[in-house]
Amino acid sequence: MTDKARRTPTGAAVLKPELTDAIVEAVLEELAEHGYGRLSMDAVARRAGVGKSALYRRWPSKEEMTVDVVSRLSVPMAAVGDTGSLRGDVRAMVEAILDWLAHPRLGRILLDLVAEAKRNEALASALTAHLGDPRRSLGEAVLDRGLARGEISAELDRELALDLFAAPVFWRTGVRRVAATPGYLDNLTESLLRMLTP
Repeated sequence: MTDKARRTPTGAAVLKPELTDAIVEAVLEELAEHGYGRLSMDAVARRAGVGKSALYRRWPSKEEMTVDVVSRLSVPMAAVGDTGSLRGDVRAMVEAILDWLAHPRLGRILLDLVAEAKRNEALASALTAHLGDPRRSLGEAVLDRGLARGEISAELDRELALDLFAAPVFWRTGVRRVAATPGYLDNLTESLLRMLTP
């Protein structure tokens, strides 16, 4: 192979990871400070110290940029390892939900996006497809393990169970703005187990 054939491509074909990291940070900062409604590609580019073309090579719109950045950070936070018991898995899951909602930037961004999604159907659909559904599938893994271990019934209303994992923590921290203490998470776990187990 010649040197010419081995040369790294230039221009739009190269998406430098360090540049992408700087842009992701800029997106998060802009969303946390100003919200989705005031977010602009210009402001993100300025904050990241790049030209707008660097953004448009990665995302065609602010909606796609926002959903990609928020979901790439939020979805992995829902992954809960197998603790060996339904109780352990449920406790780990509600704690993971709290970590997500209490994150210094993501928590504020998520509340803003939930409000914005009520007015913006395209954003709502994108958030469901790229953030909500993937996080729920990770929650389903907890239910699948419980079912395989014989700890939950096959007749369980899975949709309701998945809603109940997140809803109390979201309501307490995001709406009521009350701390979810370890004791609260323990009590929530016990309440969920009573609903989940036959």
